[in-house]
Amino acid sequence: MSTFLFTSESVNEGHPDKICDQVSDAVLDACIKEDPLSRVACETCTKTGMVMIFGEITTSATVNYEQVIREALKEIGYDDVAKGLDYRTCNVIVAIEEQSPDIAQSVDATKIEDTGAGDQGIMFGYATDETESLMPLTHNLATSLGAKLTEVRKNNVCPWVRPDGKTQVTCEYRMDNGKPVPIRVHTIVISTQHSEGITNDEIKADLKEHVIKQVVPAEYLDEKTVYHLNPSGRFIIGGPHGDAGLTGRKIIIDSYGGWGAHGGGAFSGKDVTKVDRSAAYAARWVAKSLVAAKLCHRCLVQLSYAIGVAYPLSVFVDSYGTGLTLSSKTDEQLTKIVNDNFDLRPGAIIRDLDLRRPFLKKTAAYGHFGRNDPDFTWETVKELSF
Repeated sequence: MSTFLFTSESVNEGHPDKICDQVSDAVLDACIKEDPLSRVACETCTKTGMVMIFGEITTSATVNYEQVIREALKEIGYDDVAKGLDYRTCNVIVAIEEQSPDIAQSVDATKIEDTGAGDQGIMFGYATDETESLMPLTHNLATSLGAKLTEVRKNNVCPWVRPDGKTQVTCEYRMDNGKPVPIRVHTIVISTQHSEGITNDEIKADLKEHVIKQVVPAEYLDEKTVYHLNPSGRFIIGGPHGDAGLTGRKIIIDSYGGWGAHGGGAFSGKDVTKVDRSAAYAARWVAKSLVAAKLCHRCLVQLSYAIGVAYPLSVFVDSYGTGLTLSSKTDEQLTKIVNDNFDLRPGAIIRDLDLRRPFLKKTAAYGHFGRNDPDFTWETVKELSF
């Protein structure tokens, strides 16, 4: 039997890039909480003792940006300079202007359905039936390990854990007529920031017992599974002290862990008129609905837009041949089903997925897709007519 290895990675909410994603979305949520029609393009960068937001925001909301930023850092757990940042004392810089009127006039519309795309671009959605969430197993495990690592830090099961951390999972697969079938977990990598006074042996024991065993199903682990747990041997200096952070640098982690494809734009800090975000959510909605309807075992969906134009320029579906083997549907037929069942204009996406709500900060860590949360409306399968 021919097999192959595939790897996905994730980072914790305390990773410098993820700090920035969460701060950007915290600012976005603060704006749309008061003014759902806010236009927001908020970037964040961070380094030792400093967080800066910059970009374009047009809103009628009154927002104390500094307070929002410090509260986001506090929630992550950056409350001591020894961890890499202290929300109480760090320098906060705000460099915000209003959205360009040239962009605004191309997006504005009387009816929400006629809203033009906030920019040009290509967006992708992916789904696969290898897991219950219709997400790749490697991505599911990598993000779940990171989330569990944060959980044992915050509930003091492992009080030595600090906010910064990364995970990586390699799975062995076989391919069955275009359908990836996971066999086993080949390798697990966890690198977590830690306090002084903990030995590497204690770190490894705690990670296996309180993180890995709680996340990875036992049937995927065997005596050949390789563990690299804090392989660098020392990870005390972390967070922005160890590494600069920037919004939008973890787009593969945010999406499908390297499976499928990703478009040209990241998500966090962008209001939902930006199709980088809203159309990527819609593409996942489409892909998941196709797989859930058992029209294919997995599929990749691409959408494309032009700034100021409501209707997508193109809709593309690739089922990797699994449409024919599962439902006798060609990719051309699957594309027609998509066009017949979904209104993929940006305004219609915003309406149908109810996106103008202050919930987006929770998307900014541990993945935008495959989450079991009612706020993630694009994860609710649409019943298709075909």
